[in-house]
Amino acid sequence: MPKIERILCPIDFSEFSEKAFEYAQSLAWHYKATLFLQHVIDSLTPLYPYHAFPDAYDEMCRNLRAAAERELKEFAEKHARHGILPQCKVGDGAATDLILGFAEAQAVNLIVMGTHGLRGIDHLTLGSVTEKVLRKARCPVLAVRKPAHDLVIPGEEPDLIHLHRILYCTDFSDCSEQAFDQAVSLAAEYRAELTLLHALEGIADSADIENEIAKVMESLEKRISPETRKKCRTKAVVRIGKAYQQIIELALESQTDLIIMGVRGRHALDLAVFGSTTYRVVQLGPCPVLVVHI
Repeated sequence: MPKIERILCPIDFSEFSEKAFEYAQSLAWHYKATLFLQHVIDSLTPLYPYHAFPDAYDEMCRNLRAAAERELKEFAEKHARHGILPQCKVGDGAATDLILGFAEAQAVNLIVMGTHGLRGIDHLTLGSVTEKVLRKARCPVLAVRKPAHDLVIPGEEPDLIHLHRILYCTDFSDCSEQAFDQAVSLAAEYRAELTLLHALEGIADSADIENEIAKVMESLEKRISPETRKKCRTKAVVRIGKAYQQIIELALESQTDLIIMGVRGRHALDLAVFGSTTYRVVQLGPCPVLVVHI
């Protein structure tokens, strides 16, 4: 079973990163994991050649970093819950490179990031960075947007977010295996119902649809071992149609709290592949999406 021991949550101080921080804290609380908050300052390009005013440029950079460190610390203190004290890190440079570099250097098991608004991944600020991290990260990435139904629990409960229904999507490829293990782990931790979904695409008119559905259902049921059934409530679902459409429709119908998808490593997540299913689910889906790489 995959372990979540070190979580990284990049912050840009927007409402979207606030939402991501809520999820990151909940996961850190459940898995007793170390939580890192990271803020990246855009690289500064001086108006004049660097050597013309080196002291002034260095002082400006120091002031910006100090201000960012104070703001990040204040953000953590304001939004922290129930004794979860994240380690705050501020960097200066290209956001994607710093996030990925920090994640690898610290052996991070999970990156939790916000996405922007109804358009999903916005290409202006953190959204573009989120997309790049989703494509290039070596560890799972949880892309968090404001869910259709809010899962934050008010009051003083230690469990900040309740995940009641988790949707695991499989195409029966090797990359789905690790994603399934992560799905079972999360369902067990949150005592959530776990749904296994496979979408049948491109069914020929002459096909015996009922027989095709029965075969897929049998494969899904075989995937659910007695050990898995002991850990969480499970069910299997087969639907016909475009994968991303069926995933989103089922998530809406069942008020899914989290979607989990597996992908074939970093380099397979180019725009052609990522855009076909995973990207669309992240962009258009009604809830956070956990993308698991192998």
